[in-house]
Amino acid sequence: MKITAVGEAFPEHYHSQAEITARLEELWSHDPSVAKRIASLHENVLVKGRHLTMPLESYGELRTFGETNDAWIQGAVELGERAVTQALETAGLAPEDVDAIFFSTVTGVASPSIDARLANRLRFRPDLKRIPMFGLGCVAGAAAVSRAADFVRGDPNGVALVLTIELCSLTLQLGDRSVANLISTGLFGDGATAAVVVGDAVAAPAGSPEIVATRSVFYPDTEEVMGWTISETGFRIVLSPQVPAIAREFLPGDVDAFLGDHGLTKDDIGTWVCHPGGPKVLEALQDGLGLDRSAVELSWDALERCGNLSSASVLMILRETLARRPAEGSHGVMLAMGPGFCSELLLLQW
Repeated sequence: MKITAVGEAFPEHYHSQAEITARLEELWSHDPSVAKRIASLHENVLVKGRHLTMPLESYGELRTFGETNDAWIQGAVELGERAVTQALETAGLAPEDVDAIFFSTVTGVASPSIDARLANRLRFRPDLKRIPMFGLGCVAGAAAVSRAADFVRGDPNGVALVLTIELCSLTLQLGDRSVANLISTGLFGDGATAAVVVGDAVAAPAGSPEIVATRSVFYPDTEEVMGWTISETGFRIVLSPQVPAIAREFLPGDVDAFLGDHGLTKDDIGTWVCHPGGPKVLEALQDGLGLDRSAVELSWDALERCGNLSSASVLMILRETLARRPAEGSHGVMLAMGPGFCSELLLLQW
């Protein structure tokens, strides 16, 4: 089982954090208590710019969940097509070569799902197996690759496509004055990523990492740590300050146990592909795993450049990792955490 390619796509609108903050200060100008706090909260997340689905001046114009979700569907289809096309072309494959697609999102809803709409646009085979995945949030990029690996493990000739699309800016809740929401308006961005996972009998380009093993970990009684409250106004963020503590306390033991089952330790890992949840989460991950900042520099760079793209981020970081061509035979770990609360771990070998 190998990951042969990763593609990415972003909306055309890109703005600096200062520009986005200024627009939100305008939208909240009727509430000085919010407008006064938002700049410092945005500065603390260390994001310098983000891609946005709509023009910046359009935020605040959508009045209903239906209008917002329609914008999400349109943007998701466009970005999804571009990300998938790039991934397949990089892998040297065509849409008709794909046997299954694992599609993940947590920022919009559609039925038929986005993967079905792309099947019509890209002309996948009629016997394509579609697996829409909703609700996993930030962990879903890693989890979808794990589920794709499960699929090709059962079919060595199989080709699985992973697609993650997150348009976080469309979850803007102007009626929510909570600190969690104000932080989220400075942290999350928009984008899509796609990855190609193939079975052992399918030829893979040089430099394609093997998926040696995967592991899912669920932490009981942590439903309130991260997620959404969904109502007639749309998606309202649930984001607990417990997230960094969980990353620091639980993830190191999970990683040690996972690697130990394969005769490895953290010292044997040359590459870390980590979802950039935010500055405090990345710092907690570094501390817990005993890593230098350089080990997760790509995660810091992605956070600064694009913000947290939820499920799409870890695959964007994987794409940058592939471009750097880790040493042949070396091991890597891809990991993410998300609603549930849970984590997903993948052991890779180049």
